[in-house]
Amino acid sequence: MQRHPFKILAATLTLSLGIAQGARAGEVAVAVAANFTAPMQEIVAEFAKDTGHKAVPSFGSTGQFYTQIKNGAPFGVFLAADDTTPAKLEQEGGTVAGSRFTYAIGTLVLWSAQEGFVDGKGIVLEKNNFAHLSIADPVKAPYGTAAVETLKKLGLYERLSAKIVTGNNIAQAHQFVSTGNAELGFVALSQVYKTGKLTSGSAWIVPAELYEPILQDAVLLANARDNDAAIALLKYLREPKAAAIIKSYGYQSK
Repeated sequence: MQRHPFKILAATLTLSLGIAQGARAGEVAVAVAANFTAPMQEIVAEFAKDTGHKAVPSFGSTGQFYTQIKNGAPFGVFLAADDTTPAKLEQEGGTVAGSRFTYAIGTLVLWSAQEGFVDGKGIVLEKNNFAHLSIADPVKAPYGTAAVETLKKLGLYERLSAKIVTGNNIAQAHQFVSTGNAELGFVALSQVYKTGKLTSGSAWIVPAELYEPILQDAVLLANARDNDAAIALLKYLREPKAAAIIKSYGYQSK
């Protein structure tokens, strides 16, 4: 059977291009704030399909990641739950200058796994008809800081402080509520929200004026300045597909 020379050439070029793309594909370890778990899992999958690169995320508290990075943990990209921790790393020379930007603005929500338990205005806090209120550690987790700020602005912190149970990070704070160990808690909206609606339970979206904006910054760490996958991931986070995923979980943009 005679084969068309142009078809052979096209197939050869396609194969060569595929090999070249595969050779350029890389991998990056990413430290990701726990509140960003769900959107990051979607983004990682799309990033791999669209670029061929692989991002390997680890999820936890921003404060713990800062300590790990300072101790030499091999992360290439840091997606924090605040803007101060990446800025601190930048000042300490641990990042690539000019790489830091706000990838999301977080939203705090008072949530209960029980339908109808939390009203739409947060009056449940004033009624004080519960045993435990879950928050993330305000020392390590920005959402925990925002929760304390909210309670103080409402004049309820002293009154409710004995009922507060503290998670190591926002994921554990959410777990306390989802398992029923706390009737309600302050969590990230992204943990209980998808494409315009609450995924379960009942909630009050805390008005933005009750806490300082939760600016979540991304940064390229110094040891990954030549890592193509790391550089590509930060670029991808600012592109329309990733932005749409981030917005679908209730985050705002700067």
